[in-house]
Amino acid sequence: MDFQVVVLAGGTCKKLLPLVSKDVPKALLPVANRPVLSYVLEQLELSNLKDLIVVVEGEDAALCVGGWISNAYVDRLHVKVAAVPEDVGTAGALRAIAHHLTASDILVVSGDLVSDIPPGALAAVHRQHDAVVTTMLCSAPVNGPTESVSSGGKDKIKKPRRYNIIGLDPTKQFLLHVATGAEVEKDIRIQKSILRAVDQMEIRADLVDAHMYAFKRSILQEVLDEKDKFRSLKEDILPYLVRSQLKSEVLLNGVPQAENGNEMVNSQNNQAAVSRILANASTPSFHDLYASSNKGSTLVRRTHKCCAYIASESKYCQCLNSIQAFSDINRDVIGDASHLSGYSFSAHNNIIHPSAQLGSRTTVGPHCMLWEGSQMGDKCSVKRSVIGRHCRIGSSVKVVNSVIMDHVTIGDGCSIQGSVICSNAQLQERSVLKDCQVGAGFVITAGSEHKGESLARK
Repeated sequence: MDFQVVVLAGGTCKKLLPLVSKDVPKALLPVANRPVLSYVLEQLELSNLKDLIVVVEGEDAALCVGGWISNAYVDRLHVKVAAVPEDVGTAGALRAIAHHLTASDILVVSGDLVSDIPPGALAAVHRQHDAVVTTMLCSAPVNGPTESVSSGGKDKIKKPRRYNIIGLDPTKQFLLHVATGAEVEKDIRIQKSILRAVDQMEIRADLVDAHMYAFKRSILQEVLDEKDKFRSLKEDILPYLVRSQLKSEVLLNGVPQAENGNEMVNSQNNQAAVSRILANASTPSFHDLYASSNKGSTLVRRTHKCCAYIASESKYCQCLNSIQAFSDINRDVIGDASHLSGYSFSAHNNIIHPSAQLGSRTTVGPHCMLWEGSQMGDKCSVKRSVIGRHCRIGSSVKVVNSVIMDHVTIGDGCSIQGSVICSNAQLQERSVLKDCQVGAGFVITAGSEHKGESLARK
């Protein structure tokens, strides 16, 4: 397809503390006991997109991610891991590796995307329309975007709910307006030139940006160079390209001209230019019609196309960009989206590794995973949870709606609900956790109770 793929894998994202660390950067956080980055890489491989640049923030994180990729994808993908400074933003990360970009089109995908939508479908739409940018849009969750945050030991605080405001043409192929994270109550301002060109626009607040984009490299490079303050693809570059898709320039034999109304051009040349435009698509887009109509002038305007690929509502598409999203995605991938896990589920709709050991009268319910080498004592109960490798769990332990990573030790009589326990943590007997995050190696003392807390070593 002649696409070069850039995977933006992040680093040790502050929003994901204490789940991430120098040893476990964001890209290696486990989803159903697999690094989240593996879900993107395997979808790219299925679409035969195998020439990749994986961009990681921070040298240490890049070494971790590069080592894992070398072991997991040897002879399968051609991957260059590039380290960039931390906190440069998605546009800054692309700017830092721009000298590696050589293909005519660039596919940019977030390394935290868990989805069953083939990236090749987005690439095909981009090429079909000869677009400057094509973005993937997915249906928003039924309950809307999650904006609750945990405030370090306090209960969750509700923020105003925010949405993406998306404007589409009647064919739902072209982006006319993008307001990312705009509050619904705010006024929406639409460019008159867009409305005049397209005649009508459909405004949607039920679509979310899936953090996957196809760009024409030459234009992307131009914007990165000229707009050096732009930090975000979603919040800066995409809206800018959408706003500027109908330019006031006109073309004379492919050369930009000043549009002052005094130009004289042979009508045959103009007709030939219009014919070339219309020949590129079986059905002319509003860009083509706008470009060829200039209120009686014989000049042709220069435009560019911003396209949208709207995934089917039946597809799964979530980004692991918060602690809540981490829990939700783990729950989904062992639940309704289990086809993404890559594992075969038992007749009881769960996965218990052959090397795992269960005590007497211990139950592991549907939508659960108990992984390699883990042991559970007697009279334990596990519901809708993921348990990692080589965990040691005592007797009479209850685990509900939780993720327990590798090498965790849990004493007798503990109760864990809605929580994330990172690797090598220890819960001493009769500990109670509800809606907590426990950092790697942290020790919860016997008999203690915690609710809505983030517990980690200083």
